[in-house]
Amino acid sequence: MANNLGLNIDRSSPVPLYHQVVQGIEAAIYSGVLEPGSRLDNEIDLAAQLNLSRPTMRKAMDELVRSGLLVRKRGVGTQVVSSQVRRPLELSSLYDDLTNNGKKPTTEVLSFSHLEADDATITTLQLPAGSKVYHFTRLRKVGGKPLALMENWVRDDIAEMDEAMLRAEGLYSILRRGGVNFRLATQRIGARTADDYQASMLDTPAGSALVTMERTAVDDTGRRVETGHHVYRADSYSFEMTLVQR
Repeated sequence: MANNLGLNIDRSSPVPLYHQVVQGIEAAIYSGVLEPGSRLDNEIDLAAQLNLSRPTMRKAMDELVRSGLLVRKRGVGTQVVSSQVRRPLELSSLYDDLTNNGKKPTTEVLSFSHLEADDATITTLQLPAGSKVYHFTRLRKVGGKPLALMENWVRDDIAEMDEAMLRAEGLYSILRRGGVNFRLATQRIGARTADDYQASMLDTPAGSALVTMERTAVDDTGRRVETGHHVYRADSYSFEMTLVQR
């Protein structure tokens, strides 16, 4: 198994041995050499193949399990889980990002209403009192596996929308077709543990780690167009960013 994965341990490298194993298995997963569902040899056999101690191998496997790339199943062994969706920090929709990366997302609309905005939404979207908004929640899946639970509020004076449209395409595609030119967004990324409802919708145990995202998007006329609160399975989703020194 180790030779098939091309894991080479450089004992003269300053990189710790366990981390070299982590890097090698990560590369095999991301390159497709190790596909989702693939089983790995047990830690004793892997350690012997690489001439490493069992504690070193266990440390590497523990880190891969914590990162969500591997899972231990009683009676089955250690398996590769579905590879993560890595999303760049750009002003784009999840649907578009998935589609552009060759995925085929599906959307289940859990609720949809056209109603008078509450005080919090009026403040966030800077709307006049009495304004109406579209309010909806959606479950986004990839390959039949739940990925994100999304709740959004959208001002209703830009484009008409309904449940069928939200099932068929991404929110930003609908708004762009209505004439919205997105300019910027304020966004906050965080983490939490899944409550019973989130766990049931995302098919993950209660208490599992979730990535959270809150966003309010602004168009090129300065209007706050939409705001949303989203949660994602942490074992299947992450954000990527480039940091620049100034």
